[in-house]
Amino acid sequence: MPVSVIDASALTALAFNESEAATVSEMLEGQTLAAPALVIYEVGNACWKKCRRYPASAAVFREAFADVPKMGIELFVIEPARVLAVAEKCGVTFYDAAYVWLADRLNARLVTLDRRLQQLIEVSSAR
Repeated sequence: MPVSVIDASALTALAFNESEAATVSEMLEGQTLAAPALVIYEVGNACWKKCRRYPASAAVFREAFADVPKMGIELFVIEPARVLAVAEKCGVTFYDAAYVWLADRLNARLVTLDRRLQQLIEVSSAR
């Protein structure tokens, strides 16, 4: 089964059933999912922000976040020095570089809703 690395933007859309969830779901159909372990922290932070912004829906957000580990995403420990090299080379945050690095390491597609990151991937793969 092909592997896709899912970033926090795409996983947040799925987890909280945001408007892009159907698009992300289609992109991931039939894929084995992978992500750097930091994805849990990033999606957890998104959940925290949603709970603060919409306190009446906080219980729903917490329940959705609790289901993230049940999504079958294989979590990987990053190699910090290699991720930093990617960040410096590509001019992206260390967080974004972790997804790019893992996708490269696994020879996998990176699924993201971050337009800047998607453009970077498209330019890199065109070379």
